Amino acid sequence: MDRQVEVVVGSHAVARVAGAVIVVAHRGPGRPNQDSPAVIALESLAELVRAATDQEPKGPGVVVARQATRWLMKHAEQISPGEPIDFGILSAAENGGVAIFLHGAVTAVLAGEGAVEQYRGSGAAFTVDRVAEVPARAVALYVDDAKGRIPDLPPERGIGWLVEGIAQAGGAVVWSDGARAGTPTNGRSSRHEGMHRRAEVPPLPTARIEHEPPADSGVRRALNPQQAPGPQIPPPQLHRTAPSTAMHDSEGEQEPTDPHDAPTQLGGTNPAPLPDPDLQRRLEATARGTTLAVKVLGFKCARAHPSDPRAAFCTVCGMPVDQTQGLIEVVRPPLGMLILDDGTTYMLAADAVIGRDPEHSAAAESGLVPLRVDDSSGGMSRAHAEIRLVNWDVTVVDRGSTNGTRTRLPGYRDWVRLAPNQSMVLITGTEIMLGNRVLRFEHAAPPPFG
Repeated sequence: MDRQVEVVVGSHAVARVAGAVIVVAHRGPGRPNQDSPAVIALESLAELVRAATDQEPKGPGVVVARQATRWLMKHAEQISPGEPIDFGILSAAENGGVAIFLHGAVTAVLAGEGAVEQYRGSGAAFTVDRVAEVPARAVALYVDDAKGRIPDLPPERGIGWLVEGIAQAGGAVVWSDGARAGTPTNGRSSRHEGMHRRAEVPPLPTARIEHEPPADSGVRRALNPQQAPGPQIPPPQLHRTAPSTAMHDSEGEQEPTDPHDAPTQLGGTNPAPLPDPDLQRRLEATARGTTLAVKVLGFKCARAHPSDPRAAFCTVCGMPVDQTQGLIEVVRPPLGMLILDDGTTYMLAADAVIGRDPEHSAAAESGLVPLRVDDSSGGMSRAHAEIRLVNWDVTVVDRGSTNGTRTRLPGYRDWVRLAPNQSMVLITGTEIMLGNRVLRFEHAAPPPFG
């Protein structure tokens, strides 16, 4: 990610830290300041990215995605009670590509030579977790407006740089090495400058988050941009984006012909299939209409998180739960995650169907979220198995697949084939084999007192 990062005009919060780019939507009135939830979230996510980069300096993308998912479960509600935090992160992937993580009304745009792909966080049932090749021109992160629209990618790269720190902006563009630079102020052509532009033309000042110091001295520490302070970018008229209520891991697709269509398919390194508008509308209706409406009997921890009444620790934050309290009706949180063998993470908040082409299966048409997994062995069916959430349990059901579904409990060596159409309750660490791909079930909550 050692490339030119150019910010675009807007009233949201953008940061470049440890080579990664973070964009967080600012939903409050006026400009974001040090006390805005967007800036607090940005600083917290920046620390997360730094820690992930220290752990995997050559490619922190997978670690960033896992930690950002846990951050959503543990910290987002504390920072912005009752209001979702829309954000996106671009970081380096282990294979040399770009790792994309989106939640809510944030869109990633990958611009190649004559082709543009969009990954829309607003279309995902929870998050977009995708690894892609670095495009020929640029990859950008934009915050959607109230109608789900984003600005067009600039035709050429400019001369502004965000080297490190926080800026007020509507998004950020990470230009690829071969992208052609714009015309400099002296009128001479710059088409051959490429990444050498940085050495020849000093970066323009980038707008920072306006700091409004409080009366006391307890000012929250901000990330310091390594550049001279410049003029504030005037924010455009603020549009309130409807919060995303879907909760499930999802992948982006190639840009639909209708700009309001959003991708829904999943897969960390899987190629994106062509969009299906009818499927998209059905998935959006299912995710928004049912996922967060599931109510079950449970407890609440000291932080008011809904939790499994059988668990001594909160399902969301890991804090102890008072087992003597009475059962109440609570909105069920995601019950865990499936981690594919390539690191792709699927959050489990709704019933799902897994296979190599589950989008048009009867299960998907009945409302299950399709999780597409590529498999070159020929041993995976189009709709191979289902994940069913029953009260506080996560179960797997083989759909009568030709080659069967196998599971392996933690600590065991042998795989056990499931009987068709009979469910098995998953415990933490259980592995599931479909064809030649393996998924592992893990709880989403951090360790106790985490």
